[in-house]
Amino acid sequence: MKKGEIWIVDIPQSESHEQSGKRPVVLVARLEANMAMVIPCTSNQNALRFPHTVSIDSTVRNGLSELSIALVFQLRAIDQKRLKKKIGVLQKSLLEKVDGMMSEMLGLKN
Repeated sequence: MKKGEIWIVDIPQSESHEQSGKRPVVLVARLEANMAMVIPCTSNQNALRFPHTVSIDSTVRNGLSELSIALVFQLRAIDQKRLKKKIGVLQKSLLEKVDGMMSEMLGLKN
């Protein structure tokens, strides 16, 4: 598992605004204790109205079947067991954009 890979996961249903269900995620870090930091994606283009989102066109390389929106603001830790199937890799320029948004969102940029 490497940063920038796109995996399919099944996120349990919640009673809030968090993404759930079977969906692609962008892997951004592997953590101790078999955990991973991921960014869930959605095919709902209305999500672009929120700050900290990245539009990802589907390509053979990333394995996405349709235009997807990476919801950087929903960065979360999950058990690596939830990573079911690697489908592709995010292109470098988009991964850099995601990294920049995470840094900005978390207040790590000066």
